[in-house]
Amino acid sequence: MKLQTQIPLTKQFNSFIDYQSNILLLGSCFSKNIGDKFQYFKFQTTVNPFGIIFNPVSLAKIVERSLKQDYYTEKDIFFHNDLWHCFEVHSELSNPNKETFLNSLNELLDSTNKKLNDSTHIIITLGTSWVYRFIENEHIVANCHKVPQKQFTKELLSVEDITKSLESIVSLIHTVNSKATIIFTVSPVRHIKDGFIENTRSKAHLITAIHSAIQKPSSVVGELYFPSFEIMVDELRDYRFYAEDMLHPNQTAINYIWEKFKQVWISTEAFKTMDAVDTIQKGILHKPFNTNSEAHKEFLKKLETYKFEVQQKHSHIVF
Repeated sequence: MKLQTQIPLTKQFNSFIDYQSNILLLGSCFSKNIGDKFQYFKFQTTVNPFGIIFNPVSLAKIVERSLKQDYYTEKDIFFHNDLWHCFEVHSELSNPNKETFLNSLNELLDSTNKKLNDSTHIIITLGTSWVYRFIENEHIVANCHKVPQKQFTKELLSVEDITKSLESIVSLIHTVNSKATIIFTVSPVRHIKDGFIENTRSKAHLITAIHSAIQKPSSVVGELYFPSFEIMVDELRDYRFYAEDMLHPNQTAINYIWEKFKQVWISTEAFKTMDAVDTIQKGILHKPFNTNSEAHKEFLKKLETYKFEVQQKHSHIVF
């Protein structure tokens, strides 16, 4: 008896992710969810260097600025509520010192430039088609930083505008890194603050634009779309898979979608190392009743052996 519908998935044999891969994740908070999994299993991973960015226009701007090394200056930042902010990045990067803030932003540009040049896989998660435009200069912002709402206009990006942003991202990356595999996905997080119908329109625009971009004859991306959103709404269509806010996937849902991603994108040869890393990670978190017992000392000795064996094969792994 089948008790759920299953999203058909095809294993990607031509561009597997393994422990030699360099992975960059950009986009919404779901990028962090999947990025946390990669980091737990000790893949070579960078997650959202400029913080969570929800909309495709702001993502395209960050990619362009990084690759062109268009460094931030005083005109790109502003002071508000005792902190220096930038409309292009997340508020977690904001800083009370102007020089420190500018230096950190430009260091991130350099490191992101290197990542975009060197990454084997770039995973981009789009969160919303709704954007806020700063009235003073007509620029779409990545984050409003609690600036009064009357200083912005709100709009829904058209499918055409989103498609152009995605094509720009792909073109810019492949100009410097033609071998990079770019994987698009849509965040399953529900943006209900925009409204129920508005959230549906937003996700529909994102999905349509992604498929428009990747299915064009001139596209160099190929059919590289992972259905995170569809798995959440079709396979996990039950509120027990949501967090208490009923908007974000809970840990069970994240684990489920990760397992689906793993089946499609991660090399089966990497599974054995992932299992070993998982054993070590759980061992590190283990809290013994008696730290001086012989049993615990033997446990620690075995743990060090496991670490050594993994690090002999993959020198980049550090516990």
